[in-house]
Amino acid sequence: METLVEDFLVYLRHERGQAEHTQRTYAALLGKFVKWAAANGITRWTEVGVSHLQSFLQHERTRQQQALPEGINKRLSTESVYLEIAALRAFYRFAENEKLLPVNAAETLSLPRRWKRLPKALRNEEIDRLLQPEEPASPSTLCDQAILELAYASGLRLSELRALRLEQLHLEAGFVTIIGKGNKERVVPVGRKAIGALNRYLENGRPKLVTPRSPAIVFLNARGTQFAATTIWGRIKRRVHRTGIERNVTPHMLRHSFATHLLDHGADLRVIQELLGHASINTTEIYTHVAGNRLREVHRRFHPRG
Repeated sequence: METLVEDFLVYLRHERGQAEHTQRTYAALLGKFVKWAAANGITRWTEVGVSHLQSFLQHERTRQQQALPEGINKRLSTESVYLEIAALRAFYRFAENEKLLPVNAAETLSLPRRWKRLPKALRNEEIDRLLQPEEPASPSTLCDQAILELAYASGLRLSELRALRLEQLHLEAGFVTIIGKGNKERVVPVGRKAIGALNRYLENGRPKLVTPRSPAIVFLNARGTQFAATTIWGRIKRRVHRTGIERNVTPHMLRHSFATHLLDHGADLRVIQELLGHASINTTEIYTHVAGNRLREVHRRFHPRG
């Protein structure tokens, strides 16, 4: 069973061009099913029927989350179950299309309803505090500043920031080329403040971080290598703490802030879709709810009968 899962993961990597995070997620989710199947005497995918998939999902819905204190009974969220069903359906579609399995046992599995969570954005004053340059400047602070400025100026994903290469920078022309999800390329403008922060880092910070074995990645850690995602996350959290912002700020909130502030100032939703690299406008439309909430708040505060 593991061999067929590995074939699926190879397909995701080389034919679908899925992000590493997606590959790891699918590997973990399908690995859980394989482990459950082995515990229930199932050793081949051809032995798996709809009833087995339903039993596995029921097992997942009712089992307690691991690593919780004793006495706390917290079941898996609907979001987690949704991802497990999505992984099984994607795997079976692949196996059916490649004629690796005779039937698609996951075809009738229905996805639970997902609640749309409104993205959290930073307020303008919080952005100003977060992007205030730190003194004295060092290679580390210059790197952090360039990451934050670029994340907010261009709405890049954390994975896109980590993987950004020197040849993707076109600062004189005011844009960067980004390889996003599914290996799709897009061109994203960069504001003058972000360009300034990047130039300062490239001239005064990055040369002190480079080693003979450093890759052509823009942002380097103290060892001259590519950042781990958790490392960037930690550095942003420490920066937030130093600025005194009392919110749980994540790297993705800078991306949300980028989109929300563009919409607040009249940008077209289709343009925001292109800049964010969303395949569907439906993904971008969630920001209209955020803008609508703010419009209602302005109306309430300033209209005579609000």
